[in-house]
Amino acid sequence: MADGTRQAGGVAVIGSGGIGGYLAGALERVGRDVTLYVRTPFDRLVVTDASGEREVPVRIVADPGAVGPADWVLVTTKAQDTAGAEPWFRSLVGPGTRVVVIQNGVGQAERARPHLPAGAPVLPAIIYCSVERTAPGRIAHHGGTRMTVPAGADGAAFAELFSGTPFEITQEADFVTVAWRKLLSNAVVNPVTALTLRRIVVFNDPAIRELGRGLMDEVIRVANAEGARLTDEDATRILDGYTRMPADGGSSMLYDRLAGRPLEHAHLTGAVVAAAERHGIAVPLNRAILALAGAASGQGLAGDR
Repeated sequence: MADGTRQAGGVAVIGSGGIGGYLAGALERVGRDVTLYVRTPFDRLVVTDASGEREVPVRIVADPGAVGPADWVLVTTKAQDTAGAEPWFRSLVGPGTRVVVIQNGVGQAERARPHLPAGAPVLPAIIYCSVERTAPGRIAHHGGTRMTVPAGADGAAFAELFSGTPFEITQEADFVTVAWRKLLSNAVVNPVTALTLRRIVVFNDPAIRELGRGLMDEVIRVANAEGARLTDEDATRILDGYTRMPADGGSSMLYDRLAGRPLEHAHLTGAVVAAAERHGIAVPLNRAILALAGAASGQGLAGDR
């Protein structure tokens, strides 16, 4: 371009954590034009999964002023870092850009909209994918390749974008239930693994499983008050699923704590507690977990393991 700014086009992935790196690799592998936008640059992206280790030849860009609008912007930052992506939004989001917010918690679109150009279409997405960033630019996939988006034209276009990748894209009319069902899992597996500093195998402990069920019972009451349709069967299915996961799998919050990064408890357990307050629902177990996660957030434990 005449002003020195490069027209991005293609797919812009904002965030170089596990999810962002793995999505970039999946899209590049089927021929999509992908650029990974990062806060701290690194030389190369390497993804390890069941097929082995592979270097992913995507562009890695750290200067928000060096690009123009993209066709797709996938926001994969942690929820608490959404506001920090605003400089990227100013460069990458144009009149024809579709923005997809792929984050844990609920209210993904609402969280991003204040930082986006007015009127930009925003699609929330729920992802089931266990991925660990083991070092800058190095991603290890432990399992799961599913995403769910609201049904509609943008959801169908998103599914087409991922056609040919390992990801199964589901479109759902009742996205509120989908989002709270994922939070039903995240509000348990994330803080429990992070606080115990153990991987998913911790749920083989009967006492931990009982705690998980208690946390889920509270979340279900809150979720249904928020308009979701969750049942006890959802809790049983999720807890049973933990025991079938690879023992080396963990959670994004565990990986963050091991690396000494801030935790996203405010957007997981905190979202449950905030909604409970709106509806006058008692959630003592989730309140206790929120206090403990807040105390543990950001502690530098990387050198202890």
